[in-house]
Amino acid sequence: MSKLPSTLDDLERRYRDMIGLVPPKVAKRLKLGLQVDPAIVTALEDWRVAALTPQALDQKTVQLMSFAILLVQTSDAAANHARAAIKAGATLQELHASAAIAALFRGVGAFNLAGEILSAQFPDGGE
Repeated sequence: MSKLPSTLDDLERRYRDMIGLVPPKVAKRLKLGLQVDPAIVTALEDWRVAALTPQALDQKTVQLMSFAILLVQTSDAAANHARAAIKAGATLQELHASAAIAALFRGVGAFNLAGEILSAQFPDGGE
């Protein structure tokens, strides 16, 4: 386990670097967690970073996979990983293809959620 972060900003910076923002739910969890049990919060965040930055996969692939997995769960957090995928160079076509795979395993609900997310991220249709 790594040393404890010195500030909340240390943990929030990880999200800003990957996604471009700190999702509101995450910000609340981090703030509360650092007050209650900083060791657990740090361990979970270290694990999250390790899982999302494997040497075997590039960041775009990791984020496309995360997007699809979260779509299968119909989780609003899929939007965060769509943003991260775009930041890592993913195109609308690649995100849409990932959404189609998610829809295969979850159904139209996953594709509908993807449509909402991708329409917000690409308001001009990716042009």
